[in-house]
Amino acid sequence: MNNKPILDIPKTLFEKSLDIVTAIVYLAGIIYTFVIWSQLPDQVPAHYNALGEVNRWGSKWELILLPVIAAFLAVFMTFLERHPELHNYRRLNDSNIEFQYKNSRLLMNVLKNECVLLFVFLTYKTEQVALGRIDSLSVAFLPVFLVFIFGSMAFFIIRSFR
Repeated sequence: MNNKPILDIPKTLFEKSLDIVTAIVYLAGIIYTFVIWSQLPDQVPAHYNALGEVNRWGSKWELILLPVIAAFLAVFMTFLERHPELHNYRRLNDSNIEFQYKNSRLLMNVLKNECVLLFVFLTYKTEQVALGRIDSLSVAFLPVFLVFIFGSMAFFIIRSFR
């Protein structure tokens, strides 16, 4: 049973700005996909290996899955972001609860936006491979993605212990 208090803490300008920028990029990605749809071949990259090389091709309709997954993640993570009282904390007390809620909410906001931007990037790069403009995602994709995601998590977790 969750007995943590529910606090009404307004979003920061940074959180609002990150949400707006991500929404604009997400919508631009959908518009771009719509614009180039007729130029895409019937088969597009559907999966990549750890080196960023295509290892499965599929119908171009599979491209629709990426923005749908991004939207689902955004909705789910926005729910979690709005309810920091549902998150796990160590040593939560009256003197640190507001900071911990803000920190946890900011972590969810950053991760949500990183994930959505990742899916927009994957969609764009997949379209570029399908159009023959590039050969792969590149070998740097996976390490860079992991550094961003785990780096963000580490930053906010370390910050919560201070």
